[in-house]
Amino acid sequence: MKRLFFTLLASIIGVIACAQQFDDYFQNATLRIDYVFAGNASHQIIAIDELAHFPEWAGRRINLDKSPVRGNGEVKIINPSDNTILYRNSFSSLFQEWLTTDEASTTTRSFEFTQLVPFPKQEVIIETTLLSNKGEVQAILRHKVTPKDKLIRRLDNRTTTPHEYLLKSGSSKECIDIAILAEGYTTDQMDIFMQDARTACEEIMSYEPFASHRNKFNVVAVKCPSTQSDVSVPQDGSWKQTALNSNFMTFYSPRYLTTNSVHLIHDNLIGVPYEHLIILANTDTYGGGGIYNSYTLTTAHNPYFKPVVVHEFGHSFGALGDEYFYEQPDHTENFYSLDYEPWEQNITSLVDFDSKWKDMLDKDEQIPTEPTEKRKKKYTVGVYEGGGYMTKGMYRPAVICRMRDNVATQFCPVCQRAIERIILFNTTEE
Repeated sequence: MKRLFFTLLASIIGVIACAQQFDDYFQNATLRIDYVFAGNASHQIIAIDELAHFPEWAGRRINLDKSPVRGNGEVKIINPSDNTILYRNSFSSLFQEWLTTDEASTTTRSFEFTQLVPFPKQEVIIETTLLSNKGEVQAILRHKVTPKDKLIRRLDNRTTTPHEYLLKSGSSKECIDIAILAEGYTTDQMDIFMQDARTACEEIMSYEPFASHRNKFNVVAVKCPSTQSDVSVPQDGSWKQTALNSNFMTFYSPRYLTTNSVHLIHDNLIGVPYEHLIILANTDTYGGGGIYNSYTLTTAHNPYFKPVVVHEFGHSFGALGDEYFYEQPDHTENFYSLDYEPWEQNITSLVDFDSKWKDMLDKDEQIPTEPTEKRKKKYTVGVYEGGGYMTKGMYRPAVICRMRDNVATQFCPVCQRAIERIILFNTTEE
């Protein structure tokens, strides 16, 4: 009984200490930073568009000075008095992906990005860094934020977009908050959107490790009305007026569906607690996209809706890479190089395989692993050549996985572990 008592006491003290650490430096409110990332393959910059305040902080209150994975970017909140890191988080952006395309060598473009951080009690320094896939610094911006700054826009009393909870497991302090947004649904089609949102929620939560950690999530459906039904499909010459301005043909890839109106996404979420975003497009055209700690965007009325929304959420939430590959490269041709280890936990160039899933292999496992007929029928962990869009030199952990195949019925064990680590990082003190 004494051991149980002291175990419970230690747990309570840990929670109180964690809360005090957050409460020492931050208000229960959100600082929204709207950035513009701009440049080309040779030169990149970060610019501030606007700062805004809205009540309640839906992000994590633990592990504040750590990031779960590297990503292609990082934001830090720094105490100017002693340079300690009060908060940090990692992300990726569509801009950094665009930098790997041929267009970036001849054209200069800008991309919107929004960063949510806890609202500080005192003046702090915000440091935002963009990194290449190799981990090299591409751009960095440091700027002061003073909580009483008159030009921080107050969004406290803005009209809230109608929304409805699909899964409510607890408060935002306890749970990870996911918002599912309507794109290309008119006001008269919101019943269809709600049905699609429920399908997306239940499909994601049916996969491990989400199923085992369902009680750590809140999911809310946000009814953003569009003027016109469907979304823009440039390859068909079709442009629509929609709530979030999404379109196919991102980087001229017909199935790549994204939006650069990132600030507009967040405008539609004022008054709704959220951390992670899933956008459902009211179209039957195949496609989607997922960007780590930015958003998932996928089509809701294609026959592959269910596997694709799970796959894309694996990118945006789980920080996972694509395990498929092309015989004929498309816009991803220059995305990875084989002289460094990619930061995604489910692909490897073997440059630093010790940091990946080497510990999950049988001791006599061959590297690379041959995809035998027996292995093709199971989610057996190995080191299979082909992944990260490349047929040679990049390796994946399983023959089939949700991050490779629409026919896969689960994430492979490596992907499951990577996702679970992020869930626990956001809900359990390390």
